[in-house]
Amino acid sequence: MKVLVCGAGQVGFNIARYLAMENNDVTVIDQSPELVRRISDSLDVKGIVGHASHPDVLERAGAGDTDIIIAVTQADEVNMMACQVAHSLFEVPTKIARVRHQSYLNPVWSTLFSREHMPIDVIISPEIEVARAVTRRFEVPGAFEMIPLAQGRVKLVGVRCDEGCPLINTPLRQLTQLFPDLNIVIIGLTRQGRAIVPTADDQMLVGDEAYFVVDSDQLPRAMAAFGHEEAEARRLLIFGGGNIGLFLAKQVEADFPWVHTKMIEATADRAETIAADLKKTVVLYGDVLEPEILEEANVGATDTAVAVTNDDETNILSSLLAKRYGCKRTIALINKPSYEPLITTLGIDVVVSPRNITVSTILQHVRRGRIHAVHTLREGFGELIEAEAMETSGLVGQKLRDANIPTGAMVGAIVRDGQVISPRGDTVIQAHDRVVLFATTEAVRKVEKLFSVRLEFF
Repeated sequence: MKVLVCGAGQVGFNIARYLAMENNDVTVIDQSPELVRRISDSLDVKGIVGHASHPDVLERAGAGDTDIIIAVTQADEVNMMACQVAHSLFEVPTKIARVRHQSYLNPVWSTLFSREHMPIDVIISPEIEVARAVTRRFEVPGAFEMIPLAQGRVKLVGVRCDEGCPLINTPLRQLTQLFPDLNIVIIGLTRQGRAIVPTADDQMLVGDEAYFVVDSDQLPRAMAAFGHEEAEARRLLIFGGGNIGLFLAKQVEADFPWVHTKMIEATADRAETIAADLKKTVVLYGDVLEPEILEEANVGATDTAVAVTNDDETNILSSLLAKRYGCKRTIALINKPSYEPLITTLGIDVVVSPRNITVSTILQHVRRGRIHAVHTLREGFGELIEAEAMETSGLVGQKLRDANIPTGAMVGAIVRDGQVISPRGDTVIQAHDRVVLFATTEAVRKVEKLFSVRLEFF
């Protein structure tokens, strides 16, 4: 597949990295010679220096025979024009654009990106996606990750194993004996920064982070099995009133009406604007790093503090201050990947990465076969994939123990007619089952082929 990525920043670099690792033909356009040189030196991709929306630059990048254009430059207008030119002049079949300014996304102008006007197939708004990712964490106190799959019937949950976890030092094969009625599969562990795809003989150790797939109806039981029975948050404090903070507050007001929300914003005009836009949220004007404003916000009585300012260092420090003043749980927005390994050692509970969320959202529209959702787990760990098994898939009609499942892939759950099936060796996948599975980065392309609809892929 030939992919044209416009923008060589963090998001563009990571999309190009994932696609190049799977032997796609990737070309990246950026105005910065330094960024183009970095991406060309680091990845097996072609780099072009130029303006991504100019027809001659797109032609030089091979837009004439490109399958997908992904426009993720810093400018919304460049992203939109690149897709428009790619459609009008080069007939590129699939066009994906990152659009940040909320005026473009107002439902009043919903026809703007229709085929008749500006034909963009997928619009990605990082601010909205991040706000949704944060609110998902509210639904499962004690989890640092929560992703709903198969229309909410299955959930992927990430938890930390502390000293109080009853499952510490228990071989994973014994989980079925200990909890025979619990539909849970542990699909990944991270230990001292190293990713592990577990076998039945592996054990969880204190300090491990475990990812498991579970029937949504059994989620409370699964969390209790890991020793997490935290109460649902009822007092929320948001640091930062930018687009993400505003979306987050609006979503909490709509979906969690019992939560009392306060927000601290550093700019007076912005604080006034968002206070007028929100119905129940209390907006305070001040610096999130000042003890006086934190005391005024009553941070010590807060269940969860969410730091979503535009500065990573401010998010980290304000989260640590909130913890010091007695806040039970902190969530920090972190853009720089180099900071992520430090977070858990500092005591911050949850890290949210806009880059990973945006990349995951884009990848699910790039994957081939009957793939409905893709979520990137950790840097270089792998992907959680939800796919539909078609009649021609090599998985259909075979017991899982006999199926040709690639090394590095693990089936976490099967959803059939609305019912969740916990996979065992003698489980047989049927046509049109929704299959949730984890695949390491090296195994993703093979998994893609398993869910393709043509026999010659096998």
